Amino acid sequence: MRTLTLNNGLVIPAIGFGTYKAELDTIMKSLEAGYIYFDTASYYGNEADIAQALEYSGVKREKVFIASKLWKSDAGYSNTMKAFARTLEALRSDYVDVYMIHWPRPNLELKEWEALNLETWQAMEELYSQGKIRALGLSNFLPYHAESIINNCKIMPSVAQIEFHAGHTQAFALEYYRRKAIQVQAWSPIGRGRVLDDVLIRELAGKYRITPAQVCISFCLHEGVMPLPKASSPERLRENLECLDVELDDVDVSRIENMPPLGWSGEHPDRVRVKI
Repeated sequence: MRTLTLNNGLVIPAIGFGTYKAELDTIMKSLEAGYIYFDTASYYGNEADIAQALEYSGVKREKVFIASKLWKSDAGYSNTMKAFARTLEALRSDYVDVYMIHWPRPNLELKEWEALNLETWQAMEELYSQGKIRALGLSNFLPYHAESIINNCKIMPSVAQIEFHAGHTQAFALEYYRRKAIQVQAWSPIGRGRVLDDVLIRELAGKYRITPAQVCISFCLHEGVMPLPKASSPERLRENLECLDVELDDVDVSRIENMPPLGWSGEHPDRVRVKI
């Protein structure tokens, strides 16, 4: 399987499985399909399901990568320590491969969110130094959210997870994290299905004889972004992994990069959620 090397030397798969809203049966199917990187969060409520799936499948913990995230209400030094302990208990593990702050702001009213993030990061750095976290990360942080941590940390973030897909590439954030040698991960790499009927995506699916979803995932891989697609059927799970063998040419990638805005989820860390 193709891999990526993080800025701290940790080698991870180039594609992972997004577990938002995934239950035990789906996680079991993803293991059977060959996924070894699982992206979860305390907010998802399925950390224990991942542990159960590993037990049922007989796959050893050290053979997979598990990423989880700290929820908004658990920000701050002591809260982070407690929340991380709960995550380890749910995962039945003594370490997490990647641990991220899920959102930069606990709420839109809090003015001291940067100081709170630094407290959280201090706790995460201690857990990293103890070997309980193998890589630290940020989720839904735009560059100006990340600056206070990057400028004050002892241990740099290795991962930045953002909404990234055809029609919503967040080019400035992508370039910023590239310059900082921070690996970008894509949640919603197919735009929650909203981009699959786009005329360009369908044209390219025909050209390369792949599905529209495979076009979107292959686009992420071409951009050096680690996609975290979701799927529930064995066929779709396998198809997503097959994107590791797809090569889009540079002209077609450029066409996707310059698509009109499309498929945004409505999630933004500084705005009231827009449900679309």
